[in-house]
Amino acid sequence: MKKHSARVAPLSACNSPVLTLTKVEGEDRIRESVVGTTDTQAAGVAAGAESGSSKRKLHCCIRVTTVQVSKALWGVAMVMCVCSSWAGSTQLAKLTFRQFDAPFTLTWFATSWNCLFFPLYYIGHLCKSPERQTPRQRFRECCRFFGDDGLTPKVFFTKVAPFGLLWILTNYLYLQALRKINTTDASALFCCNKAFVFLLSWIVLRDRFMGVRIVAAILAIAGIVMMTYADGFHSHSVIGITLVVASASMSALYKVLFKMVLGSAKFGEAALFLSIVGSANFVFISFVPLILYFTHVEYIDSPGEIPWACFCGVAGLMFAFNFLLNFGVAVTYPTLISLGIVLSVPVNAMVDLYTCEINFNTVRLIAVFIICLGFLMLLLPEDWDQCIIQLSTKLRKRDEPAESSAEAGATTGLNWRGRARTSMSTFAH
Repeated sequence: MKKHSARVAPLSACNSPVLTLTKVEGEDRIRESVVGTTDTQAAGVAAGAESGSSKRKLHCCIRVTTVQVSKALWGVAMVMCVCSSWAGSTQLAKLTFRQFDAPFTLTWFATSWNCLFFPLYYIGHLCKSPERQTPRQRFRECCRFFGDDGLTPKVFFTKVAPFGLLWILTNYLYLQALRKINTTDASALFCCNKAFVFLLSWIVLRDRFMGVRIVAAILAIAGIVMMTYADGFHSHSVIGITLVVASASMSALYKVLFKMVLGSAKFGEAALFLSIVGSANFVFISFVPLILYFTHVEYIDSPGEIPWACFCGVAGLMFAFNFLLNFGVAVTYPTLISLGIVLSVPVNAMVDLYTCEINFNTVRLIAVFIICLGFLMLLLPEDWDQCIIQLSTKLRKRDEPAESSAEAGATTGLNWRGRARTSMSTFAH
């Protein structure tokens, strides 16, 4: 097991446009094979085997192109699934509160579904892995993520329980905000968590300073202020906006602290961690909904009147959303997964337009636009400016041969016409 400091060192949130908590297993082996192929090609060229080298290069290019196309197609599917699951859970939660106003009970119920992550991962392990392990063996291997001693009571209360509380706070504050404001404003304001992740990672993880991301963070803050102004600073909307911003802050704190304390997790480790969070929520937090019920804070006449279909629908959509966010990087790019979150804003806006009385005034539209713009700016890679410079340089190099060939053709044509005139004058004489 590596030392903790060695694991935290490379975990820069700006290494990729998205602060991803999971890493693709076998990624290092793929890179080594690509490097090995490159070295073999270089040796072949040095030996004079140009034809074999060109074939290998062509095969490598075709393989890379196929992988990229496959990831792009999976990315389109992921964008649609993430967008529909996030927008669907938001809309269904809003509908659920009209029948049973119990945001904390719904949070507890949905978080308890996290227990299913590790069993589903183990089923996938049995289907794909050539070396099949028993559940206990796989559990022990994944527990090494927490340290040499595995999952001890000390590790649980210091490295798992705090993240469980942040998870519950994130979901509870978001659901509580849906009782105050519409789903369009809530989903747009929650996109600010990407800006909060950048600011926290810049301060805590010592990430590289990037001007474009500072501008994006400023846009997010300006969008929050404008969203508050859109309804005239009424107490009802101000409370709702504050709750969503607090939820986005808890989400950002969860991601940055996870990177700092635990690092990047493999799929099995992430599945085990989320299952432990769900199990701990079910065991240790179950008394809170009971207290809220007996104190008539979240009260219903009989358990039969609880809208179980809506409860299970919200929990299932949230589970699908978190599953795609954490494990979607196995088949596509993290940036495409994040696009699904921002695309849920116009989806919620269309639903709100036809289902409730929402005033899409100019201030609200501008606020939603600049928040989404800031979110998209935060998805730019670290070397986006260098990529643009390289692209423009390549385009110029392509244009230069065309211009030179055109000039050469014009010169040849002039010489040909000069020769024709000389021959004609000679024939006249």
